[in-house]
Amino acid sequence: MAKGTKRASPGAQAEKNPLTDVELSDEDAKKLQGIQRDIARVELVLERNAQAKLLPAYEKRRQVISSIPKFWPIALMNHSLFAYHVQHSADQLALSYLEDLWVNRDPVEPRCYTIEFTFKENPYFTDRVLKKEYKYVPPPAAADEQPDADGITDSMLDFSWERDVVPTAQKINWKDAEKALTKLYPRETAESEDDIADPGSFFNFFEHEDDPNEIGLTIGSEIFPEAIDYFLGNAGGEELDSEEEDEDEDSEAEEIDLEKPRTKKQKV
Repeated sequence: MAKGTKRASPGAQAEKNPLTDVELSDEDAKKLQGIQRDIARVELVLERNAQAKLLPAYEKRRQVISSIPKFWPIALMNHSLFAYHVQHSADQLALSYLEDLWVNRDPVEPRCYTIEFTFKENPYFTDRVLKKEYKYVPPPAAADEQPDADGITDSMLDFSWERDVVPTAQKINWKDAEKALTKLYPRETAESEDDIADPGSFFNFFEHEDDPNEIGLTIGSEIFPEAIDYFLGNAGGEELDSEEEDEDEDSEAEEIDLEKPRTKKQKV
């Protein structure tokens, strides 16, 4: 045996993995892609139908919760990601004037929508409604496409949130410099412009077009559909360990922001 060669142990040679030599023919690949598009088409039709059927229920919910004080501030703050971006006490005070939140979905492309925050008269800004639109911008090829019987085009099946959606910005009309939260707590970017070192005030969400932390996606796909569960504290939290439970017991006398029913301690 050559010097430096290690003797193999009996049975040390691994058996060949039977899953590594599977080859997919071009024909089978095309069939799989076709089936995948068929599934995507059905899912999009179902999503459209679901949103249409949910709308009356959301409108009924809207009427009921309009008489519940601070429903939306509490529901939002019970989501750990949202709460992380509303850490400044001034943000929380401004948010306490929120009386309605609504998501208007694009009737053609329901995966895109406009988020509307409606505020009562408050000491921070004169705007009654702050909006953030996620606008669908179809690719150039879509101009020549003919929708099928369900109104679906091939471009819709290739939908990409990063490529096909353009967020908008809204300038907030602050009442005075001392209340201009986005000026007091600006968004700070990291070395890479795509990363955020410090999100600053939550209201930067409205005044900047980009939404790198996907707050809008969180509101549209998680908080708005499950708003009642978030308000009641039945969603958005994590199981408490014994140490955290002890901390909760020790802090029962602490003041609770926004008069929130403290059902769980949120992690951020």
